Amino acid sequence: MHADTREWRGRANYFTFEGHQIAYWTDGDGPALLLVHGFPTCSWDWLPVWDTLAAKHRLIACDMLGFGLSDKPRSGYSIHRQADLQEALLTHLGITQWDALVHDYGVSVGQELLARQLENSGALGLGQMVFLNGGLFPDQHRARPIQKLGTSPLGFIVSRLLNRKGFGKSFSEVFGPDTQPSEAELDAFWEFIAEQDGHRIFHKLLHYIADRRANEARWVGALGRTQDRIGLINGALDPVSGQHAFRKWCDTLPKARARLLPTIGHYPQVEAPADVAKTALEWLSEPRRPTRAGSRRAVRGS
Repeated sequence: MHADTREWRGRANYFTFEGHQIAYWTDGDGPALLLVHGFPTCSWDWLPVWDTLAAKHRLIACDMLGFGLSDKPRSGYSIHRQADLQEALLTHLGITQWDALVHDYGVSVGQELLARQLENSGALGLGQMVFLNGGLFPDQHRARPIQKLGTSPLGFIVSRLLNRKGFGKSFSEVFGPDTQPSEAELDAFWEFIAEQDGHRIFHKLLHYIADRRANEARWVGALGRTQDRIGLINGALDPVSGQHAFRKWCDTLPKARARLLPTIGHYPQVEAPADVAKTALEWLSEPRRPTRAGSRRAVRGS
């Protein structure tokens, strides 16, 4: 176990959600900012931007069900349940007004929360939302070979055979060529994935891909109705949801904020933490903008 991961573990708090123990972290002062991590990792992903964001915001982040230090039941995974978890955590902490920064798997959780707010069925205190690389548009999501196999009838075999070496090779492929994770960083990511044998449920967590297809109209529609308070920071070299997804965002949501990082891959908060934190803080400090023609702010630079 690495010294950094040992310290992170020591800072974890826990609460119970539907009978399961959930790890969460809080830090900082100011407006509440919910951080929602991606697949197959956990809230450890936010460490590179944590202190910078905590200087301006009260941060709240949990390891979702099946991830990191939280419980990993053998079934019952869906984006809707993870959105329930986020709302339960905010209620547990007494937070009624909050913004959000979401990544990968977390972008779908974010879209579900936006949809609930628009329907007046939940997430009523949600303000602005900043997205990082993720499958916002199912038709632009380019699944990796391991994901395709994981969602097939042979998915259980992927989970049975997954190990540190195979994970490191596959995971590194979604990073930019100049921002590759070190072996020590890969060890840390794997440590949390393998906690409680979490790598054995890899294929079950992939249910989010089907959730995205089933909820496409509702979730993409939610983006269209909230352009005045959403933004995308996108790593262009991500093979899963890179520049092609950024173009779709700009074409579909011309009044929403957009920033492209040309040399970065799928994990902008890890690969370019200073750029991500700076842009996110700038956007979150701005008042909601009217969604009128000409209000779009797209920056295609690093």
